[in-house]
Amino acid sequence: MSNAILLAPGPVQLHPEVQKILAEPMIHHRTPEFDLILARVLQNLKFLFQTKNPVFMHTSTGSGGMESALVNVLSRSDEILAIVSGKFGERWADMAETYGAKVHRLQVEWGKAVQVKDVDNLLKQNPKIKIVMTQACETSTGTMHPIEELGKLIATTSALFLVDGITAVGAFPMKMDEWHIDALVAGSQKAVMLPTGLSFVALSEKAWKIAETASTPRFYFDLRKELKANKNGETLFSSPVPLVKALDFILTRIQEIGLEKHFAQLRRRADFTRAMALKMCLSLYSEAPSDSVTAINLPASVDGVKLRAHLEKKYLVTVMGGQDQAKGKIIRIGHMGYILDEDLIAGMENFALALSDLGYEISAARIREESTAWLKAHEV
Repeated sequence: MSNAILLAPGPVQLHPEVQKILAEPMIHHRTPEFDLILARVLQNLKFLFQTKNPVFMHTSTGSGGMESALVNVLSRSDEILAIVSGKFGERWADMAETYGAKVHRLQVEWGKAVQVKDVDNLLKQNPKIKIVMTQACETSTGTMHPIEELGKLIATTSALFLVDGITAVGAFPMKMDEWHIDALVAGSQKAVMLPTGLSFVALSEKAWKIAETASTPRFYFDLRKELKANKNGETLFSSPVPLVKALDFILTRIQEIGLEKHFAQLRRRADFTRAMALKMCLSLYSEAPSDSVTAINLPASVDGVKLRAHLEKKYLVTVMGGQDQAKGKIIRIGHMGYILDEDLIAGMENFALALSDLGYEISAARIREESTAWLKAHEV
């Protein structure tokens, strides 16, 4: 499958240099050589998170990072406002309930962004709420929430603002300090452009005051102990050395490019995908589409489950489908990772071919021409 194209919302295609780094001989994680890499990575993660506070690494999936952010500031029976607009909002709310929190779920229709006024009303109605948590981008729907506006609101209260930025950090602006985010989570397999295996968590000064006395038991995810280890130039537990070495390359590369240009590259891919969807007479699923992943409504005559499988088997293009109520109705195309223009063109052409194979009237040749012309006219 050497010509395979991965356009999923994570994991993503890897930069050739990352692939080389992952294939290098192993070094030990308690050596001067790795200590230098670790120190550089921990410093540069602050740049990515746009924070002056420490950013921590866990050897876990993004969900582990979500759990870490939660358990470090949670005490049993705390009241939480969970914004639930898709599968990952549901997961975080379920996680909080597992740890004994009293969770108020603000149910948001799939494909729509939360209304700040609705959050404001619930906070006024429930003054005991100690934590508000949401996704920056709900990956299951491709929807971006108004994090900056929510941060301004929640900062006027005593509540903490926890943000799952797994499909946001590194994909579009997520200014942790400026936007009053109290805990921010990211994952390696999304816009950080690495394989699955690392999660990242940062706490604000406001959150650290709570973390010192929060009563939820924690061991592996205890950020107090991780902070102490990091100050000594180490990680608390064994480090996945190849991933951290590759992360060092990615963070250095993003700094060299600059966040603004890096974000513009992802926005271009997102704009391209949306434009081509409209050229195919398809509509967007989300009313507030994210630059990290686009969800596209499929024709009623096309089974999305069959389409996705057909696209991958015959044309070697991997995208993701819908979940739960959106299963079979949408496909989700990711814009993160190492994606070249030729991948975008081939991805859209093959998407059109797969749709045509399943009975949808469309010219793949026209889509290829439209794709090529659009990208040439919108170079970054």
